[in-house]
Amino acid sequence: MKRTKHLRLGFFIGLITISFNATSQTNAKESKMRGQGIYDTNCVTCHMANGEGITGAFPPLAKSDYLMADTERSIKTILEGANGAMKVNGTTYYGAMVAYNTLTDQDIADVLNYIRNSWGNEGDVIEAKAVAKLRQ
Repeated sequence: MKRTKHLRLGFFIGLITISFNATSQTNAKESKMRGQGIYDTNCVTCHMANGEGITGAFPPLAKSDYLMADTERSIKTILEGANGAMKVNGTTYYGAMVAYNTLTDQDIADVLNYIRNSWGNEGDVIEAKAVAKLRQ
């Protein structure tokens, strides 16, 4: 009887874990899909559809060491914009990016989830609450 209880408890915990993991993966996939639309509307003009940017003018997001090195910096760049020198994949870019602080916290999380998981990038999921924390 005791063994049966333990088996049932173990089975129940396993189901919860699988369910939670599947939900997280679904949410990440949905976030990335929403992020692609936001990217196409706001970012594609400078960073191109393939994320490779324009050499000498707009840095690449594809396989970008700068982007992937610091999640908080990536969030702040969208919230506050960027100005001045930026070294990406060994090339220094001088320029400016406008702030996109009119996007919602969820929009910023979504677009970063798209960018950070496209074109050879592999990043952790960013949640809206991380954006909200840095927006303050």
